[in-house]
Amino acid sequence: MSGHTPLPGFPLSVFYFALHGAHMLLVGLTGGIGVGKSTVAAMFAARGAAVVDADRISRTFQEPGEPCHDAIVAAFGRAVLDPAGRIDRKRLGEMVFADPARRTALEAIMHPAIWAACEAEIRAAAAAGRPVCVVEAALILETGQRSRFQRIVVVTAPTDVQVERLAQARGLTEAEARQRLTAQWPNADKARLADHVIDNGGDLAATEAQVSQVYAALVAGSAGSIENA
Repeated sequence: MSGHTPLPGFPLSVFYFALHGAHMLLVGLTGGIGVGKSTVAAMFAARGAAVVDADRISRTFQEPGEPCHDAIVAAFGRAVLDPAGRIDRKRLGEMVFADPARRTALEAIMHPAIWAACEAEIRAAAAAGRPVCVVEAALILETGQRSRFQRIVVVTAPTDVQVERLAQARGLTEAEARQRLTAQWPNADKARLADHVIDNGGDLAATEAQVSQVYAALVAGSAGSIENA
């Protein structure tokens, strides 16, 4: 069920914050594609959490002139480019979700750069005295990074909802969307490893209520996180 490249050293942890006098809770926010992680992350941000968006960083690093662009073209060929010379994320997705070896190759290119950038943003949040920093990333659990975080929040949604969201957001067919879901861990497997689970399969008011409850628990835990880790 793994099949993903382990992430490189990601040294920020409760021990880093203890040494630097920061009492910030470092939270991993994860879940399958189409569950609405970004929606939930925005709700945490509205309540005062610092949010580090690994997917945003990934998109930036794939732009021409950015760290990963040339390496991806070298690995996958110019067929992965659109007419403007940018990486066609839909085409790249079709390649990697159809071939585990190619997915592993892409992860080996992207992950070191993404997590170095995440680390810089986490340090900035700690320096600013934020009580909670939420790192939104899809593959925290699959790549064995649970221990890097003091809390894990998993966002879930019914499979049919995920498929519908993926198809609408990324212009995929139902078959393509389901193929991408099967390449990831099932929601239930991720939820079993979570400290908190947020069901984002219903209306936004229900999600907001869950986020409020979870954020209150995270803030309550942040002051004592150094002692309790």
